Amino acid sequence: MTALRSVHIASLGCARNDVDSEELAARLEAGGFALVDDAATAETVVVNTCGFVAQAKKDSIDTLLAAADMKADGTVKSVVAVGCMAERYGVQLADELPEADAVLGFDSYRDIADRLRGILDGEEQISHVPRDRRKLLPLAPAARPRAAEDVAVPGHAWLSSRRRLSDAPWSSLKIASGCDRRCSFCAIPSFRGSYLSREPGDVLAEARWLAEQGVKELFLVSENTSSYGKDLGAEVRLETLLEQLSGVDGIEWIRVSYLQPAEIRPSMLHAILNTEKVVPYFDLSFQHASADVLRHMRRFGDPDSFLTLIHQIRQQAPTAGIRSNVIAGFPGETEADVDTLRQFIVDASLDVLGVFGYSDEEGTEGATLDRHLAAEEIEERRAMLADVALQVSEARALDRVGEQLEVLVEGTDDGVTYGRAQHQGPETDGAVTLDVELPVGQLVTATAVDCEGIDLIAETP
Repeated sequence: MTALRSVHIASLGCARNDVDSEELAARLEAGGFALVDDAATAETVVVNTCGFVAQAKKDSIDTLLAAADMKADGTVKSVVAVGCMAERYGVQLADELPEADAVLGFDSYRDIADRLRGILDGEEQISHVPRDRRKLLPLAPAARPRAAEDVAVPGHAWLSSRRRLSDAPWSSLKIASGCDRRCSFCAIPSFRGSYLSREPGDVLAEARWLAEQGVKELFLVSENTSSYGKDLGAEVRLETLLEQLSGVDGIEWIRVSYLQPAEIRPSMLHAILNTEKVVPYFDLSFQHASADVLRHMRRFGDPDSFLTLIHQIRQQAPTAGIRSNVIAGFPGETEADVDTLRQFIVDASLDVLGVFGYSDEEGTEGATLDRHLAAEEIEERRAMLADVALQVSEARALDRVGEQLEVLVEGTDDGVTYGRAQHQGPETDGAVTLDVELPVGQLVTATAVDCEGIDLIAETP
């Protein structure tokens, strides 16, 4: 019997990419490859790259180069780039990174096992040629679902094309892909395509399968979750999907991510705060607070509208978790705009706020705007705002001391059990340390007695 060829998948970037990696894993396993955890022991290393911002692209290149270095030791025979950076740059990345044996786009996912086998057998590979994936689907959202049958959309094939790469008690569940927004700083729509919702039946089937795998928390992801259902008819919306998912046996928590503040309607707010199993958690994409900067970003909002939304949430659920990201140093940003953003950060009192420095992205409107700031000025503003955000988040955590928490146990490290409360999203929003050792996946009630930064220390009854 021929021995299985081995492959390691390195998944970088966001939770959406993690779902895509698990699709690749299933397709490779079904195609005769053995998945290995250690890259150094694999014949092929597949790097699922991120192409969103400069730092993410650097991390992807560094990972590819590190894998290529392993080829000198004899076990690793090929290194393959897939994912957003590979899709976005294709042949350009291949030319600039000859250490990679192939650069494959999304269209290669369906026959990924054959492609890798060919690479190992010495077959010459044609690198991916990028194209604007927004043009692959009709302009009218309602016409997209049927047209999508012939378009590769990573992460939309479930069960037969997903293999968990983690034993964590939570899992990302992709409910849509792509984006119809035209934010001037973002290139994602060009390589992820137009917005496409998954059919509710497919989402529910995958949710049930995940529950069978031991998953307790579903982390609903997409480029823009608040738009879910816009292409599936008036009867399909995020609100109805949440109600359906709450009926899946074995699932205890449902967490919604990537919400656009301008798209949150009263019924959506009510559904997140009142549907059984849906945790009170809001991942809101503010990006800035100055109305002028937001207008140039081709977004909507101002401090008053954002603070009103936060007040509405906390009025109904005082302990709800709220997180966001903002960009410092966008072209034309003035000192007054920075002051507006700094004051908003203080007034909003979010649980977590990521602060990123602006960088030009090829093909975006932002790269063509006047009044670009010097890199040193952007970093100075980013660092100052990040310091303010950290102080605010730590103060918010301190305010939670004395709060009763429901905690999902995620693991034990050196005898210390840790998990997350409902206000904490996976991997980014801090953790809760417990005073007793408990099995992974258990939900336990505990009281926060102290904090370390944004992490909480809690005691069980």
